[in-house]
Amino acid sequence: MVYLDAASTEPLHPAARDALLAALDSGWADPARLYGHARRAQMLLEQARADVADVLGARPDEVVFTSSGTQAVHLGVLGTLNGRRRTGRHLVVGAVEHSSVLHSAETHEREGGTVEIVGVSRTGRVDAGAFAEAVSAPGTALACLQTANHEVGTLQPVEEAAAACQEAGVPLLVDAAQSAGRLPLPHGWSVLTASAHKWGGPAGVGVLAVRKGTRWRSPYPQDERERRRVPGFENIPAIVAAAAALRARAAENAAGEATEEISESTRLSALVDRIRTEVPRLVPDVEVVGDPLLRLPHIVTFSCLYVEGEALLAELDRAGFAVSSGSSCTASTLRPSHVLEAMGVLTHGNVRVSLPHGVSEGDVDRFLAVLPDIVRRIRASLGVH
Repeated sequence: MVYLDAASTEPLHPAARDALLAALDSGWADPARLYGHARRAQMLLEQARADVADVLGARPDEVVFTSSGTQAVHLGVLGTLNGRRRTGRHLVVGAVEHSSVLHSAETHEREGGTVEIVGVSRTGRVDAGAFAEAVSAPGTALACLQTANHEVGTLQPVEEAAAACQEAGVPLLVDAAQSAGRLPLPHGWSVLTASAHKWGGPAGVGVLAVRKGTRWRSPYPQDERERRRVPGFENIPAIVAAAAALRARAAENAAGEATEEISESTRLSALVDRIRTEVPRLVPDVEVVGDPLLRLPHIVTFSCLYVEGEALLAELDRAGFAVSSGSSCTASTLRPSHVLEAMGVLTHGNVRVSLPHGVSEGDVDRFLAVLPDIVRRIRASLGVH
């Protein structure tokens, strides 16, 4: 099986595996206690916090660990809105934000707040001018913008948005789940969220960073853990492993920049360019979506006319390729991807290929070899030739 779904979960980094196994023996105790085992666990937790903060460009006391990237977003959005209730109850979000942001916005609306959704271009990029105009509205308490889209890979104008937010006196929450550990993070954020399993850490660890001076009040009942921001016992072995993976990714990126060798990001980006070029050449009636240049290095998404995404994913799975579909509809929702809808592109027959670190050129060649016949057979079964 060739794994091509790194945007969902990057395989565990070897550094994370080693750190996890070591921390299972040394970091199992309650870090809130005072005996030796507990102090050791507390030291591991704080070292992991410092390491993550350093890579993200934050202070250690600005960083807390959550149970997932989704929980980090929920806490970031709702906590900042709670902390700024006196300022206003208006929230601004991009149309293609992750569902965790949009669901938080729905909760805010149900509780009496207002939400403005800023549209995107056909490539999935938020209009920076429209975003700036939206955040300037009186009573705006928070704005949210992802670093890059999780379905199509398009980079967002975060630094332009941050400048507009700073001028308006509005904090900006940046969802960096897809770019943390892969690309340098943009400046100007007030609240930042990320997810460890996207950069090769274990699942079950999210990161929430809140800049000093940003008003924030937990939407949860108060708890003594994680600076009173996240309730519950910290999973220290997983947190230590997450920090180790992020440290390793940062070191690998720095090493690639310091030498004349091709970096992994550059190599993956070249493979993505190959897929973007070859798929529409090999398969008729295909739309490759997302910005061709302003994009993440590892994600490419395309949609095939006259093909259901679920059928295409199932056939690719049988052929030995694990990919995902941004427009996967389920029997319970019967709704295509909100991202593709907002972009105004084809929403069915959608495939997201996201390349993990270490994927080979041969894996991509084999994917391109099997795809045309799979699409042809599915179309033929529907009477489309």
